[in-house]
Amino acid sequence: MVKKLIFIYFLNLILNSCLLDSKKLLPIYNPTDFDSKLVDKSIRNIKKNHTVKDFNLVNQNGIIVTSKDYENKIYVVDFFFTSCPSICPIMTDNMLKVQDEFINNDNIKLLSLSVTPEIDAVNVLKKYAIEKGVNDSKWNITTGSKKHIYELARKSYFAVLDQGDGGIQDFIHTPNFILVDTKKQIRGIYDGTEDKEILRLINDVYLLLNIIS
Repeated sequence: MVKKLIFIYFLNLILNSCLLDSKKLLPIYNPTDFDSKLVDKSIRNIKKNHTVKDFNLVNQNGIIVTSKDYENKIYVVDFFFTSCPSICPIMTDNMLKVQDEFINNDNIKLLSLSVTPEIDAVNVLKKYAIEKGVNDSKWNITTGSKKHIYELARKSYFAVLDQGDGGIQDFIHTPNFILVDTKKQIRGIYDGTEDKEILRLINDVYLLLNIIS
C-alpha cells in the first residue's frame, strides 16, 4: 500500500511537471523553420516573433469571418479546395476528428481556406460543409479575395507553394494543419493526411489548453 502511494505521488509530480513545462514542449515556429518554398521571400529570414496576420474572409453561411472571431482562441488552419480529388477529402475527414474531439470546448476553433476562391463560392462551400458534417459554430470553411488568401498562405501560415501558371487552380497547397495559439503564434505543423499526426495535434491542443487554463 505504501509503495503504491509513493508511486502515485511521484506520478503526480511527473504529470504536474509536464504540464508546467508544456510551453517548452511546443516550439514557437517562425519563417526560418519552414521550407523556404512555402514562405514569401520578403520574410524568409525572420527567426523570431512571427505572428499570423489579421484576416477577413467569408464562410459557408455567407458571413464575414475575421481574426476578431478567433481572438484569444486556439485554432487549427488548413488550405484546401472542394473539388480536390486527392488529399483534401482525407484532410477534411481528419479535421472532423479534431472538431469532434473539441466540440464542447469554446476555446478551440477550426479554419479552412479555399485556394480556389473563384470556384468555391459560398453556395459551394455550404453544400460541402453539409455533406461533410461541419459544425458551423466550431469550423469556418472560407473563401475570399485570392490575393488575400495567397498572402495569408505565404506570409502567415506557410502552407502553399508559389503560384503556378496563373490558372484557376494554380495554388499548390500542402497537407499541413497549422496550430495557432492565443497569441497568434504558430505552435505546431502536422500532416493532415496521417492518423498519427492528428493524434499528435490533439495532444498538443490539450497542452496549450493547460497553459491557458
